[in-house]
Amino acid sequence: METIASQVFPLTDLVTYQDGAVVSRTLINRQAGSVTLFAFDAGQELSEHTAPYDALVQVLDGETRITIAGRPFDLRAGEMIIMPANQPHAVTATAKFKMLLTMIRS
Repeated sequence: METIASQVFPLTDLVTYQDGAVVSRTLINRQAGSVTLFAFDAGQELSEHTAPYDALVQVLDGETRITIAGRPFDLRAGEMIIMPANQPHAVTATAKFKMLLTMIRS
């Protein structure tokens, strides 16, 4: 993170798409929480899991389906959703997409 601190960057340029992959870059990782940027190729996913903390997903580019406790939500660039703590959730790229994930650990 030190290489990007106190500088201005286009957020979506900090991580690039890779064929058949999910790419991530941690921007901040502290005891209180983390901020991670992701780029998903179309069809890639994070399988269902739970986290002990609330997480905010901001879609920066493309489209995704996020399923929370069995309920699907379709999101596009410019939209966000909060994934509640201890609720099972999954992320599927319905098209290439980038998201910013903010996890608050408290």
